[in-house]
Amino acid sequence: MDTLANSGGPGPWILLFPIIWAAVAVGVVTLLRRTVLRGRGGPWQPHGVRRGGPAGEHSPIGLLGRRFAAGEIDEDEYWRRLSVLDEPYGRYDKDGPA
Repeated sequence: MDTLANSGGPGPWILLFPIIWAAVAVGVVTLLRRTVLRGRGGPWQPHGVRRGGPAGEHSPIGLLGRRFAAGEIDEDEYWRRLSVLDEPYGRYDKDGPA
């Protein structure tokens, strides 16, 4: 019977499988770091906290959402102001800039 020991062993090909598994592990870690951890700023910070404080704390849209949630403005005013904030370069009519 011809066994592995009699045929000279697997040779340098035996190193191929650990290298492939190491590449897979590095790829998974890199993918997780680029997708999951990027939005939170890393595992060492609490969820929802970014460098400047809580997420969206000082943004105009975040402030508008908090005012709507607190009941300071009604739904019509919220949507009207949100549409103005979402416009790229000011007010537009159907013919172009107003």
